[in-house]
Amino acid sequence: MMTEAIGWTSAFILLCTVSSQVWKQWRSKSSAGVSKWLFIGQISASLGFVIYSFALGNWVFALTNLLLLCTAVLGQCLYLRNRKTEKHAEQKTQAAYKKQRSA
Repeated sequence: MMTEAIGWTSAFILLCTVSSQVWKQWRSKSSAGVSKWLFIGQISASLGFVIYSFALGNWVFALTNLLLLCTAVLGQCLYLRNRKTEKHAEQKTQAAYKKQRSA
């Protein structure tokens, strides 16, 4: 019983950590300071751990990594959306600056 409690507590802490990064990206609509490899690595590791956990029959680890996988996929989608938006805004600013300089 104590082993399960340690597992569930650790899973909760880890999930809160990754989720807070995803929430920050969603709320700020910015991916500034976020490596493109953060969520790619998390997706890869979580997918492997989900398969491994199911093979072992470890439901704490399987559920945790399944939730982390979903969170990482959402984080990657937000990262890509934010980068696209930021790039578009930057291009718009540069175009306005060039137009102002040529006037």
